[in-house]
Amino acid sequence: MDAFIVAITSVWTDSAFQAFTAGNAIMILVGLILLYLAFAREFEPLLLGPIAFGCILANIPRNGFEEGVMALISAGISQEIFPPLIFLGVGAMTDFGPLIANPKTLLLGAAAQIGVFIALAGAMLVGFTEQQAAAIGIIGGADGPTSIYLATKIAPELLGAIAVAAYSYMSLVPLIQPPVMKLLTTQKEREIVMEQLREVSRFEKIAFPIVATIFISLLLPSITSLLGMLMLGNLFRESGVTDRLSDTSQNALINTVTIFLATGTGLTMDAQHFISAQTLLIIVLGLIAFIFGTAGGVLFGKIMNLVDGGKTNPLIGSAGVSAVPMAARVSQVVGAKANPANFLLMHAMGPNVAGVIGTAVAAGTMLAMMSR
Repeated sequence: MDAFIVAITSVWTDSAFQAFTAGNAIMILVGLILLYLAFAREFEPLLLGPIAFGCILANIPRNGFEEGVMALISAGISQEIFPPLIFLGVGAMTDFGPLIANPKTLLLGAAAQIGVFIALAGAMLVGFTEQQAAAIGIIGGADGPTSIYLATKIAPELLGAIAVAAYSYMSLVPLIQPPVMKLLTTQKEREIVMEQLREVSRFEKIAFPIVATIFISLLLPSITSLLGMLMLGNLFRESGVTDRLSDTSQNALINTVTIFLATGTGLTMDAQHFISAQTLLIIVLGLIAFIFGTAGGVLFGKIMNLVDGGKTNPLIGSAGVSAVPMAARVSQVVGAKANPANFLLMHAMGPNVAGVIGTAVAAGTMLAMMSR
């Protein structure tokens, strides 16, 4: 009997209940809410599901994550391994044809980056350093890998909050964007049916990633790993002779890395580091940045609509943020609700691809400025 009591006492003493805090309970509740949004409401479950479960795991005290596979997953984020691999998969999954066929959509991707600089200015106003503000600003691009990449380089102390904010807003694109899009457009504008894009040649599709990589990398060498992997993945897709590499990049590889990156992002949400006024500020600034980024793209779409005589549906401007292909799908859904005959997805992919490149360029520009 004494041995049994000793055993029970030992189990209780070593259990996580002994170290469990109110903060852990709050964060586990947050994780459960995110799981609900992911699986019950289907808000990007491939991203939000692993993030939410990682959050729950991170708030189990005495979990031993300082070593083993969880430590390796965390290292994959902090050592900038996962973001370029995600970009490789994104490049292999993405058709750059709409951007090549309609180059003016580059401007919509650029316009959507206004959220980045608004968040940067806001972060500096509330007391963050220049480096921290720059890292926070990139959240406005709704680009998780780039946010992690930049934060690791210039503000590693904020990596957890920035990664969570960026990926959470990427996941919540279908919830956040539609109200902004509807507020800034009229019913008539949302109903506009755009002309079919011209056919893009195989030579153009192969030349674009090569030329873009060389030019942009020479201009901003600090983002070569991100941009290079994005364009390499697209070359696998378009070359016509690397089907196996393309298939692996856009399926097995990106799915595996997404599990690790999203779970690792959730693992940064432990109560000890996450529950703070600074974290809340970052999340609020990220939301403001994302809203202004969406608004910037839509408003520039309205300007483009005026210039080209009503041929551009302003809704595609919202896809100028970097959440590929979620933002383009939202443009399609909102447009189809206004006009069931409307098919905006391929048109929205132009600014969506431009947004990915634009956010990477913004990150490279900030890295260049901060290194001086």
